[in-house]
Amino acid sequence: MHMKPIGKYIVIKRINEELKTESGLILSAQDASEFRYRKGEVVKQGTDVSVINSGDLIYYDKSAGHDMLIEDNPYTVIQERDVVVVL
Repeated sequence: MHMKPIGKYIVIKRINEELKTESGLILSAQDASEFRYRKGEVVKQGTDVSVINSGDLIYYDKSAGHDMLIEDNPYTVIQERDVVVVL
């Protein structure tokens, strides 16, 4: 696939992770939805993004971005400013 995000945009693949408490309890989908941030994997960074690279795992604001289909694959497009942690 050949795509080139422009500027400060980042194309990511959303990661749905099972969330557990320290004691091992699995949180329900409703409890998990109350967290402010989601996890994703960077597929491609924009032309003006220098710190975040393809393959990085990130946490980003869950209200950020929009979903789109590229070559029949679902992706989320966010802006660099919506990233809060790079793993």
